[in-house]
Amino acid sequence: MKIHPTAIVDPHAELGPDVEIGPYSVIDGSVVLGARTVIGAHVHLTGFTTLGEDCRIHPGAALGGPPQDTKYHGEESYLRIGDRTVIREYVTVHVAVGEGNSTEIGNECMFMAYSHVGHNCKVGNNVCAANYVGLSGGCRIDDRAVLGGLAGFHQFVHVGRMAMVGGCSKINADVPPFVIVDGNISKYYGLNVVGLRRGGVSDEGRAALKRAYRLLLAGNRNLSEAIVEARATLPPSPELTEFIDFIALSGRQGRHQDPRFNRVIEA
Repeated sequence: MKIHPTAIVDPHAELGPDVEIGPYSVIDGSVVLGARTVIGAHVHLTGFTTLGEDCRIHPGAALGGPPQDTKYHGEESYLRIGDRTVIREYVTVHVAVGEGNSTEIGNECMFMAYSHVGHNCKVGNNVCAANYVGLSGGCRIDDRAVLGGLAGFHQFVHVGRMAMVGGCSKINADVPPFVIVDGNISKYYGLNVVGLRRGGVSDEGRAALKRAYRLLLAGNRNLSEAIVEARATLPPSPELTEFIDFIALSGRQGRHQDPRFNRVIEA
């Protein structure tokens, strides 16, 4: 274990084997660091924060602070970050609102400089968020999503698996899995074909998703009727079911995690 003499480490913190802590970093509260995690200079870790193994936290990051929400009153809540996740310079991630609740980031993610993860967010594995991405409270980002720099996300937005969000986008509605969106009105620009190939989705699976995309998102048809047709006519696959179910929950412009938008279009 390598702890720089200028670092301040709370005696209640739990440090795994071969952890490194850089100059002037402060670790207070009930922080837990997994094996071989490296904390750079001028990092602040606080609260009930847990980092997995082999994480890399770069200078100026602040993790585990109180949420930016007036409903928070000091209750015990958590921040949990998985293994092999990289947090770049001046990233901020907060604990959750609500007793026993947690903000979560999965394994092998990268959050680039100055990005922010708000309270109660749930981020999956292999998510990449570019510089200055801002996730408001309660967002959910599924595995392998890519978030372009300066993109801003409304509270309770759900971004589906392997979706790609363009830089500087304003995302105020759910983003279905496998699609590309861009701009201030979250306009769809087709499927994330490169991501689907890299994720091992077959040619047949991609073809079915393209047909579903045209039915559900590219036209102006009644969405309930389009969902019924897609379920009845397209060859089934796990990816297709995931895509249709997501849109059935969210609609074209909804946020199905938000209690104001929690309707199912077609069961």
